[in-house]
Parts: sequence; structure tokens; C-alpha cells
Amino acid sequence: MKNLKTLILFLVGVLVSYTPLSATTILQNTSQDYVEYKGEVINSNSEDIIMNAHISVNETNISTVTNSEGKFSLKVPTGISPATVNISYLGYQSKNLPLSYFKPEGTLIYLDPVMEELSEVKVYEAGNARGLVRAMLDNRGDNYIDDPTQMTAFYRESITKGNRNASLSEAVVKIHKKPYSHYGEEDIELIKARKTADYDRLDTLALKLRGGPFNTLFIDVMKYPDYLFYEENLDNYEFNFEEPTRIDNRYLYVVSFKDLNKEMPWFFGKLYIDAETQSLVRAKLNMNVDNRRAATNMFVNKKPGGTKVYPIEVMYDIDYHQQDGKWYFGYSNAKLLFVVNWKKKLFNSRYQVNSEMAVTNWQLETEDRIKKNENFLNKRVVMGDDISGFTDLQFWGSNNIIEPDKSIQNAIDKIQRNIQ
Repeated sequence: MKNLKTLILFLVGVLVSYTPLSATTILQNTSQDYVEYKGEVINSNSEDIIMNAHISVNETNISTVTNSEGKFSLKVPTGISPATVNISYLGYQSKNLPLSYFKPEGTLIYLDPVMEELSEVKVYEAGNARGLVRAMLDNRGDNYIDDPTQMTAFYRESITKGNRNASLSEAVVKIHKKPYSHYGEEDIELIKARKTADYDRLDTLALKLRGGPFNTLFIDVMKYPDYLFYEENLDNYEFNFEEPTRIDNRYLYVVSFKDLNKEMPWFFGKLYIDAETQSLVRAKLNMNVDNRRAATNMFVNKKPGGTKVYPIEVMYDIDYHQQDGKWYFGYSNAKLLFVVNWKKKLFNSRYQVNSEMAVTNWQLETEDRIKKNENFLNKRVVMGDDISGFTDLQFWGSNNIIEPDKSIQNAIDKIQRNIQ
């Protein structure tokens, strides 16, 4: 599990006494004209909201996702109208709507759940589950964008103590992504960033997530398979077929897996694999952290004396999207729940760290060699503090972002007032 442990140390958290940081923060605006459309994606049967639905402008690389309340904000350059917009989510029939359907506020989009049962022929054409996963990994150079790619992405990181928001970071970044057949690690360039925090809510502690946007980039299973299936030795895992599903009119095998090695914190979860191309479309990963001492050693880099800190829940989601017959990394989310026990306190504290990143546009790299500057992030970065960004209405320009949840927006307002 050497590769996995190296990854986790890049990604996860530090509990330290708070000291101001001087991370790079760039406040620049774009002058491109655009139109912003807002709305909500809803289950047509139950009228429940659909979170993490993918919304993309056809024949472009522009996209966004819905937030945890099913709401979205889509910014489209004025020059591409008329256009059609595709809305899709796992287990639902996708929908194409003209851009003229969308409104600046209150656009309602209903998706129909997939009701038909999949035939046995469609369910089991892949052979054994382990063999399907092996084919999925072996074919990644053919099934995924295999050219150097520059992706624009929106990153959000929030930290809560109990039910109270304590810290929020957001950034627009450029990901310099290597080909999927290339083993080199990728770079992230910071374009815009902002952070606000109320450290009084953290009991003199600041829970800091080391790795920042790299958190959500390095769980790209198809780019970094060794981090999950260490050394790609699939014999160390148990695989089983589950009930299949569909997305965007494509049939998907669903393969559950779990690590057979229980000595360290170990992965289990589900892989959603396209039946036609044997491409990974989505992955839901969980880490068993019942071994508290091992989990603490893996996740906690530093903590004050007189405390015990350990994770009790670790979850990752990854989505891939398709363009022109090739799949690419589109969205990822990491959820980490920590417990802090103080030696002289009767009750413990629980901290939840959520980080997510959505690719909102991409293009092939035009330069053979990337020239790094001070805006490129270190893989151990901790997002720095910047308050002014929240008060600048034009801060994000034409970049697509994940619409803030009500709880996050309320947290921004409350934290802002407390700091002022």
C-alpha cells in the first residue's frame, strides 16, 4: 500500500494551531461577455432535487454541475447562441434543451428516472468482474483523452465543526493534465482564489486540508490506478457484479469491490463501467478506517498535545464525461469526517472536510513544455486566507462555478460579519 499512503499524506489534513499563511492569491477578472442562467434539476417522479447532475453546452467544452440542493449556474459566452444544452445524471434519461429554454433565474429541468429493466444479455457480456476491471484499466489510453490537456476547473473546500461552518475556500484553477497513458503527475495553476474563516469556532484549532485542489485531482482513478489498486494487482481485491444502470442512454455495468488486505485502512466501493467501451464513467470509493491507530498515522500530520485526532469516515466520488468519443475527468468530491478528543474536555468535537472540483472547460495544450511560475501550486499547499474576494461581485467573471448551497452562503455572511 505504499503508493496509497503516499497519496493520502499529500491529500489530507493537518490539525495545527492557527498561523496566518501567505499563499498565492490572484484577483483578476475576465472581460469576455457572457450570459448567466440559473435553475434547478429535479426528479420528474418524486420532485426530489438531483445533486451533481452534469450540465454541458453541446459542441463545446463548457459545463457545470448542480450543487447539493440541485441548483446550478451556467455561464455561456454570448457568441455561441443558439445552442443546445445536455443534462445528465446516473440512472436518469438524459435531456437536450435549447439554450432559449434557460432563464436568468428559476429554470426548472425535470429528468426521468430509468424505469426499464436491463436484459441479461446486456448485463453480462463482459465476462467475470475482475476481467472487466482489468480491461477497463488496460484500455484507458484508447478510451480517454490521451493528449496534454489544459482544463479550467472550479474548486471548493469547506470545513464544518458539528453543524456550523467554520471555513470556506474557493478557487478557479487551470489543470495541466497529462495523457492517461502517461505516468507523470499533473500541475495545477491558481487563477483566482478566496477564503474566509471563523477560527473562534475551531476551539483554537484550525483544521487545515493539505493538498488543496490536488485532493480532488489525485483521486482520478483512471490517471492514477496505482493509488487505488496498488501496483494494479487486482488479485488483492474481490469484485462482484451488481444491478446495472444507465446514463445518457448508455448501459453501465456496476462492479462492487473491496480490498482483501485489512491490515491498513482499506478501500471498498463501486465502479460504473460503460458496457460498450469498457470505460469507467463513475467511481464511488469508501475507506474503512476502523483501525484507528493506522488511520491516524495515515491522515493526521500534526496535532497539538493533549488531543486524539482520528478519521471516522472517508468517501470519494469521481465522474467522467464524454466528448467526441473520448472520456475525460469531469468532477470529483472528497468527504472526510474527523473526531478530536481533548484530554481535559468531557465531549469530543467533530469536524467535516468537504472538497470538490468541477471541470468547466478544457482545450488541448498549445505548448509542448509548460513554463511554471509563482502561480503553480505545491502539492502540499494549504489554501491561504483572503477575505476581500467575497465582497467583490465581479470576482469570478465569466468562469463557471458550482452554485453555493444555502448553508454555505449563510456561512459566508455570518463568518464575514464575525470577522468584521
